[in-house]
Amino acid sequence: MIKSMTGYGRGESAAGQRAASAEIRAVNHRYCEVAVRLPGRCAFAEDAVRRLVKQAAGRGKVDVTIGFSSSADEDALVTLNTAVARQYFSGLRELQKSFDTTGEISIELLASMPEVLRQERPEADEDAILALILEAARAALSAFDGMRAAEGAGLKADIETRLDALESATARIQARAPEVQASHAARLKERIAQLWGKPDDDALLEQRLALEIAVFADKASIDEELVRFASHIGQFRKSIQNGAGEGPIGKKLDFLVQEMNREANTIGSKANDLHITGLMIELKNGIENIREQVQNIC
Repeated sequence: MIKSMTGYGRGESAAGQRAASAEIRAVNHRYCEVAVRLPGRCAFAEDAVRRLVKQAAGRGKVDVTIGFSSSADEDALVTLNTAVARQYFSGLRELQKSFDTTGEISIELLASMPEVLRQERPEADEDAILALILEAARAALSAFDGMRAAEGAGLKADIETRLDALESATARIQARAPEVQASHAARLKERIAQLWGKPDDDALLEQRLALEIAVFADKASIDEELVRFASHIGQFRKSIQNGAGEGPIGKKLDFLVQEMNREANTIGSKANDLHITGLMIELKNGIENIREQVQNIC
């Protein structure tokens, strides 16, 4: 099974008075790049979420948005430091005496002083919150993976159709190749006969003709390129069939497309035939279409 790099997934989790949500979006990218957005109080979970998503994503530019809410008392625990408050109170009294002033030292003033009231969250809560966030992220990844697999199935079907077309074009090129050599031999025979002015059965003419044909056949032979091209198609088919077992295969498929394109260029330059040139245009267009689809594969 192959998977698309693009996808979307959402997941939620809840435990007691806490709830978490996760949204995952991905678009095409050469590498795997994960950006995580979290509420400030959950910043400690960023690395864990990134590792989880990166392991599952394979390739693509992935944006992860985490939400968290809680109405639990311990999640908004406020502590009073009375010792610090007394010191502030005493200090303010000393100021009044020093400057011979009067006035009420209000509770609001004392409460606003640094470290008098502190919001604390026990470390144990971070473990529970992280577990809740990761649970939501896994649920989002499951939906995300399902969407990418569905799109991947469509890509696979389209690519297989295009591979069939490539095989058809190469079969016609292979069938045409002997005709190219025969046609070239006939033209050579006619030209050499005209230049030499001797009959067709002249032994020296036939010897020279055989040599020229052999040289042309060696230079114009595309058998090796066609064999390698067929091998690349076979490897391509195997990879998209066994994609789930191989992990992300987009880079491998991209390499195979480059190799197919290289063999196609060599075939076109060596064939020296208008009919094959027309088939080469068809072949190159098919390769380019596959290359564009491969850019979407994880």
